[in-house]
This record gives sequence, C-alpha cells and structure tokens, in this order.
Amino acid sequence: MQAGAVRLHVAEAGAGDPIVLLHGWPQHWYCWRRIIPRLVGEHRVLCPDLRGSGWSDAPRSSYAKNELADDVIALLDALELDRVRLVGHDWGGFIGFLVALRAPERIRDLIAFSIVHPWASRPRTAMLPRLPLLAYQPLVATPFLGPLAQRFPPFYDAIFALAGGSRIWSAEERDVFTDVLRDPARAEAASRLYRTFLLRELPAIARGSYARQRLTVPTRLVIGRSDPVVTATSVHGFEAHADDMSVELIDGGHFLPEERPGAVAARILAGAN
Repeated sequence: MQAGAVRLHVAEAGAGDPIVLLHGWPQHWYCWRRIIPRLVGEHRVLCPDLRGSGWSDAPRSSYAKNELADDVIALLDALELDRVRLVGHDWGGFIGFLVALRAPERIRDLIAFSIVHPWASRPRTAMLPRLPLLAYQPLVATPFLGPLAQRFPPFYDAIFALAGGSRIWSAEERDVFTDVLRDPARAEAASRLYRTFLLRELPAIARGSYARQRLTVPTRLVIGRSDPVVTATSVHGFEAHADDMSVELIDGGHFLPEERPGAVAARILAGAN
C-alpha cells in the first residue's frame, strides 16, 4: 500500500471497526500473530510493517520517529480510514503516541505496550540502572558496525535473550524476524532508527521537546512487571500533559503480545478506558 513517499506492507484480517497494530524492533507485523485471531470477530485488523521493517520500503532516510508517524497517518489516508483504534508495542507504541499528538482526530483511543511516553521527565537518569541491557542500542546505531552485526544470528539471540524473548519463541519464530533483518537495507534502516534516537531524539526528549504538546486521545500505557527495559519508574511525568491517560502493570516481560496474548487482546478490546 502506497503511504505518502513509501510503500508499506500491511497484513489484514477481519471486518468491522478498524484496529491498527504497530510493531516494535527487531520485529514486524508477525509479532501480532497471537493477537489477531482474538480481534477479528468484530474488527478489521491492520498490521503494517513500519518503514524499514518487514516487507515495507527501506529508504535511506533519517528514520526519525515523526517520519514514521507521518507514514502511519499517510497509510490511514490511503486506506480511507477516518478514525481508528491504535495499538503499538515497543517503538510502535512510541510512534503511536506521536500519531495521537499529530492527528488526534484520527485516533479513537491509543494503547501502548512496553515503551516510555514522550514526557519521560528524566529519560537518561531512568535508564542508568538498565544501561547493560541497552548496550545493543549504540552498537546497532554505529555506522557500518551496526548493520554488519545484524547479519549474524548470535547478535539477535543475545538481544532476544536479554528481553526474555528466548523463553517464548521457537527457533523458527525467531528466524521469521531475524531473516528479514539480515537484508542490508533493513539492517541499515535499524541502524538509522537508533542513531537518530540516540543522537537527536533522546537529547531532545530530555530537554522537554514535547512539553508543550498535549495528548487529548484516551490512552492506556501497559508494561510488564518483569520488563527489563521499561519499568514503572520510567513512565512517570505524563500527568500534566495528557487529558485521559493511565498506566497499568501486568504480569509479563517485554514481549507482551507474544508472552501474554490473552491479556493483551483483552486490553485492546476494552480500549483505553
């Protein structure tokens, strides 16, 4: 599906009120495979691969998160969807926040899983205890070295193991994600995704770049109690910037759509309220 300047691959099932599911890294639409069957009874479920991921275009762009959010809005236009329920996991959750800020009239409600929000008051301080778990980010972001590292299966095994994915995926399921990411264009896209974040976006968030933007879309942020990356202490600071947002802790780790599909689907069906 052509979405503005890029062509996005979209997995689709069901009919009814539309729900758009946005994946994180290092994954693509397939991360929702255990959620889709639980939603299709009453909903049209659309799972796009974000720019640079899965089978979508992977141009040599900045991979700024606002750029990816604009892709999602352009996709809604292309699909002629006036208003949708938006769900995101990991980077997909952060991009969901940006879509809701940029085009609130298009979003009925937002549910974000396993990610911080744009008003994290002290993102660098909050990350300090988890720096060993986040060491992959500067590696992925490094020109040449980052794309090169992604060609080797042990690199992904280490990342998935850190976040608990090795407990919930078979080797075949892991390869569905890693095989696509070994493509040079997608490895470069991942490198730019993190390079832009570490060099530009994270410092901007620390300076309060979203402080003047208000979230008016009903929103629920859901994180796993045993998530090694995103914790309850890292999601403070939204209260002054959101009209109707709540944070919920549930049992589970980082990859909640696959580890706790029943709980995730139940929260999607219940909405943000």
